Amino acid sequence: MPEGDTLHRTAAGLRPHLVGRAVTAARGHVPGPRVDQLVGATVTAVEAIGKNLTIRFDNGLELRTHLRLNGSWHRYRPGERWHRPPSRARLILETSDAVAVCFDCPTVELFEQRAEHLHPALGRLGPDLLAPGFDPRETLRRLRDPSRASLTVAEALLDQRALAGVGNVYKSEVLWIERLSPFTPMAAIDDATLARLVATSRRLLAANADRRRGAERITTDAHPAAAGEPLWVYGRRERPCRRCGTPIRSTQQGSELPRTTYWCPRCQEGPS
Repeated sequence: MPEGDTLHRTAAGLRPHLVGRAVTAARGHVPGPRVDQLVGATVTAVEAIGKNLTIRFDNGLELRTHLRLNGSWHRYRPGERWHRPPSRARLILETSDAVAVCFDCPTVELFEQRAEHLHPALGRLGPDLLAPGFDPRETLRRLRDPSRASLTVAEALLDQRALAGVGNVYKSEVLWIERLSPFTPMAAIDDATLARLVATSRRLLAANADRRRGAERITTDAHPAAAGEPLWVYGRRERPCRRCGTPIRSTQQGSELPRTTYWCPRCQEGPS
């Protein structure tokens, strides 16, 4: 599933070709929202909010897409051949000099901008780690909410209502960097450690938000012990830890939506 850095890169790629331009044609998958209402409207903003991409229009409407596992946005010149079959397009927006196509996206919504704060997904999101005005104190307050005290730290980092943008890759990578067991209960983590987790998450997301198109996500910071390797632990089950040589382990974690966690049982001593 695309994480916060990918969505910010997607928004940055679409913004110069959509913002300030009038929509000349709009088509969507049926059944789906009536995107023909957007024809003639001018795009006023393209923004990433956590793992969501929103497009706002001067007629007061707003589009939201959530890419889930397989969705992606592409931008083409008028008449240019698409890289994927038209049958996989869920949403198409055209301007005089660009065609923006959202492929394989399971979530496409159209609603009034004034209702954004009431939206069941957007209205409950925690602070976006890549937002210019990111508030770490509000993030820590949300992570410390009593409702999360019984969660493991790995589950809490994925809770978009506490902090928006961290996905499964960053969850495992950040916990390895900070030498914390992913099974540690939130109630057992002190404020200083929690602040470091948030800061490291934001640093890694920001470092990857500007990577060139098609480049691999890198969390190893060009460390000599991991030369040419983009990730520390994610996807490396049974391979040696780059810090201590212990085989990396993995398991499913979480009750609502189980996700695979990767960790080093020696570097990240604690509950398992």
